[in-house]
Amino acid sequence: MTGAGALAGLKVIDLSRVLAGPFCAQMLAEHGADVIKVEPPEGDETRGWGPPFKNGDATFYLSVNRSKRTIALDLSLAEGREVLLRLLADADVLIENFKTGTLEKWGISRSVLQDRFPRLVHCTITGFGNDGPWGGMPGYDLFIQAWSGIMSLNGAPESGPNRLGLPFVDLSTGTNAAFGIMLALRQRDVTGRGQHVELALLDIAISQLVPAAQTWFVAGKSQGLSGNTHASIAPYSLHQTGGRSIIIAAGNDRMFRKLCTVLGKPHLADDPRFVTNVVRVANRAALTAELEGTMAGRDGEELALELMASGVGAGAVMSVGDALEHPHVRHRGMVTKAGDDLTLGVPVRLSDTTAVVPTPPPAFAADNAAILAELGFDAAAVAGLIAAGAVVTSRR
Repeated sequence: MTGAGALAGLKVIDLSRVLAGPFCAQMLAEHGADVIKVEPPEGDETRGWGPPFKNGDATFYLSVNRSKRTIALDLSLAEGREVLLRLLADADVLIENFKTGTLEKWGISRSVLQDRFPRLVHCTITGFGNDGPWGGMPGYDLFIQAWSGIMSLNGAPESGPNRLGLPFVDLSTGTNAAFGIMLALRQRDVTGRGQHVELALLDIAISQLVPAAQTWFVAGKSQGLSGNTHASIAPYSLHQTGGRSIIIAAGNDRMFRKLCTVLGKPHLADDPRFVTNVVRVANRAALTAELEGTMAGRDGEELALELMASGVGAGAVMSVGDALEHPHVRHRGMVTKAGDDLTLGVPVRLSDTTAVVPTPPPAFAADNAAILAELGFDAAAVAGLIAAGAVVTSRR
């Protein structure tokens, strides 16, 4: 195995801010790409999305900017754009999420980039795309969850629609952006030319409506709120125990019979009310009463482990802290260190090429000097760029 990473030698210029673009760039960095984060004079706004903070940066920023280098440029100035163009001269990938028309205003539109850097893969992330009735509108995860129908699926009838507790749309968009970039790089191997990769948060959110969209296509009805209960399978839901709540996911009759055996009620599997999934769904309330009456004296975590060992899908409801401290999570390397700080591990594993050891998210403008030197700027030129305000050394 090699520790260089499968993407070693790939140069990525990350002009994006907030979550989707930075998360995409971090995924590439985790596998060895040299990712240079170009921040505006005020810095990535997620640096201020706290509390909590560590060394002045919020956990939002710390979550999606590991293993990158950073330089701060004012791209509204011609001198700042000239530094960017030097960065792009030997770059493989550009990631940006500027408002529609911003690059054009600066004279570096997609067509200009394509002509000047024909091998460059240019990835654009927007809220709603650049065309259509909402083209050019800004987008953030939370209200994209609303527009896309995702919120209409999350929550219970008594609670009403709820947002997902994680920035699901941003993370899905970032993951798909990394996939799109790899597709474009693979095609570049064939044609020698880069291409434009476009993603919109709304498009990604709509693509995640599985199986809710197909249910609507086939049956003409929206899925609606089902809380912690599956509309079509029973038991496939949250249940109370004498300890932690648990999810039981008995997806077929065989698993249901095993569940009944583990609970010491094998006769329930032959009860006419529960003998098939169709009648279990119809008699869900009675089934829940039977199961929870038995589980009231059991510890949820122990029961979930026993059920899994017997072949029944089950999971104890853990806090984030409990999950991160769990021996299996630690064994799998999903908690690691970036410098002296704990951080999340890399979930994508290759047999022959390991992910790189993560480095901490960079402080604002931390790598200005090194990056400018690599680009051939001498001390006098750097001083001139700083004096002109094109290179920024502290957040404005």
